[in-house]
Amino acid sequence: MHRQIAGKLTGRVTKWLVLVFWIVALGVLGSLSSKLADVQNNEASSWLPGSAESTEVSNELASTVDPNDIPTLVIYYRSSGLTDADKAAIDQQAQELSGVDGVVEGTVLTPTQAAEAGYGGVSEDGQVAVTALTFNFGSDGWNSIPAAADQIRDIAQIDGVTVHLGGYGGQAADAAEVFSGVDTTLILGALLVVIVILLFTYRSPILWILPIFSVVVAYSVSGGVVYLLAKYADLTVNGQSQAILGILVIGAGTDYALLLVARYREELRRHEDRHEAMAFALHRAAPAIFASASTVVVGMLCLLLAELNSTAGLGPVNAVGIAVTFLVMVTLLPALLVIFGRWIFWPKRPHFGSVEPNTTGFWSKVGASIAPRPRRVWVVTAGLLLVACLGVLKIDAGGMSTEDGYTKEFDAIKGQKVLAAHGLTDSSNTIQVVTNTDQADAVTQSLDGVPGLGAPTPAQPISDTRSYFEAPIQADVSSRAAYDTVQASREAVHAVPGADARVGGGSAFYLDTKEASNRDNRVIIPTVLLVVLLILIFLLRALASPLILMGTVVLSFGAAMGISALVFDYLAPLVTDHWPEGVQVDPGFPLFAFVFLVALGIDYNIFLMTRVREETATHGTRRGSLIALSSTGGVITSAGIVLAATFMVLASIPFVFLAELGVAVAIGVLLDTMIVRSVLVTAINLDLGGKIWWPSALDRKPPVEPPTEPPTEPTAEEPESVPVG
Repeated sequence: MHRQIAGKLTGRVTKWLVLVFWIVALGVLGSLSSKLADVQNNEASSWLPGSAESTEVSNELASTVDPNDIPTLVIYYRSSGLTDADKAAIDQQAQELSGVDGVVEGTVLTPTQAAEAGYGGVSEDGQVAVTALTFNFGSDGWNSIPAAADQIRDIAQIDGVTVHLGGYGGQAADAAEVFSGVDTTLILGALLVVIVILLFTYRSPILWILPIFSVVVAYSVSGGVVYLLAKYADLTVNGQSQAILGILVIGAGTDYALLLVARYREELRRHEDRHEAMAFALHRAAPAIFASASTVVVGMLCLLLAELNSTAGLGPVNAVGIAVTFLVMVTLLPALLVIFGRWIFWPKRPHFGSVEPNTTGFWSKVGASIAPRPRRVWVVTAGLLLVACLGVLKIDAGGMSTEDGYTKEFDAIKGQKVLAAHGLTDSSNTIQVVTNTDQADAVTQSLDGVPGLGAPTPAQPISDTRSYFEAPIQADVSSRAAYDTVQASREAVHAVPGADARVGGGSAFYLDTKEASNRDNRVIIPTVLLVVLLILIFLLRALASPLILMGTVVLSFGAAMGISALVFDYLAPLVTDHWPEGVQVDPGFPLFAFVFLVALGIDYNIFLMTRVREETATHGTRRGSLIALSSTGGVITSAGIVLAATFMVLASIPFVFLAELGVAVAIGVLLDTMIVRSVLVTAINLDLGGKIWWPSALDRKPPVEPPTEPPTEPTAEEPESVPVG
């Protein structure tokens, strides 16, 4: 940022104008942010592209089968067997259930009626009975079903009988419960973690207030912008993307604050006027913050190439969050720091003319220990990271069943287990088959003998030439057994000549989602690598160092995934009562983890290497690398700890995907800050010297001869080291 522009942003008058602007933005957009849950779309069908076979089936059935219908099961269980009085009460309650808000008229079936309809409403051992019904709340199902589920639980009560809410309705109610704390407990938990770290880092009881206030403004304003995009620009927002938005804004915003405050504190020692000090601090820190934010924004926008609407929507959601966070941190936070003056740093105020902390601390010692044998250091370090990568072989990205998707056993999962244990199936999970009417019989017959598929219903016309029918799948909706049944069904019906048959339904949605995720992995991961490489080439004006940095980031990603696999396999089951066996991950997990780790991990290398390049012009590459490490070590380490801690908060949500993502990103960020940036990259720089700038002439024409004495004090251009411990 140009110094004159930086000075105007934090001038004696403009600082107040900046503050007023953001307070107004907070008032307007912050109120919209609180409504973000109202525009969430958590339906699996809305995540898929129009070309998916299950989407095509849903579109064909739109006028016949309402896509907003939510089949639901009320499961009654008595271990000693249901009595006649129990059965009479269940029939009586079925009538009451018809009056629950959202229940479609005429869809409530008593256990006897369900059995007659082929749903198996009563188990052979007489211990389980199932009442079936269908909800329809229009497009507001996600927000309305929790209250309706509570009404059902209030009605379906019989002494000595255990009642579970199952089917899609039960699963939706459980999922809504999982994400109910995204905008409250999750954000508050992340802020509390950051406050503790800032207190430890700044060693001031009041300084943390300004970064935290700025982060809250950034989160609220970005949430409001995302709300407007979701409501009026058809942006897909779901519970996952909202959770990640909050964590990313808090983590990245705090990182930017650490960098800016460190530079401002340094400039306060050099300038008596705090306005002038902030002008210099912004002039020197804003370019690095901008480069960091730009890398994350571009990386997020690469997700727009995804076929999955949920993944494509995650990109702009988080890009908006980072862009707003950048603007807040280079305008509002500087204005607040200037308004409050030096006393905000109490008890250790940076007085004008006071001695600048030297760079002979921990990271200077790390650099000095690497310098004698840099090649041995980077070879051993890279070797250890490669060994850690072997853990990737344990990862199974084939998807998880509904039961394995949560870190605790919710009611719908318990209901599924009761059905399976007593020979009943979740009749709400079906395949939906659309076909040409003249081939409907042949298509129906083609499904005979498909493993895991129940008897199909009679075909019903949906147009003059098309008909449809359903058949129950005898497996969990998102299990591999269900996927196998869907694939076998598709192969069977596609083989009927002239039928133009397609297979959709709940399990088909999940299968198509898995296939779309695999496609997105193949397309987006190479694209992100290429885009980030181009940004590094432009930033460093070299080719060798960007290629080296990309190699270290990929190695760090592999090691993070490998270590995470070991954590998922051996440690996670010890801290939670319900965790999937082995290392099962969602098909989209590798892509999400990669994008976040590359986009965020490369930031720390940017902070380091831009400083190395700056120092190389004066001291040469080797000594410049040591100066850069010692000067930036404290700030970057603090930033990495903050970001890792905020992502770890995701593990508090009882949703396996987010828990695994939070752990993997936290491990990766810590590897980047503690090992890759500080040891691996520094050792390579010291080993190769000026060759890292090829084909640039930096450190070659003319060659720079570094002084023989080690660096002892920071130069006027060096940022202040922030203590971590």
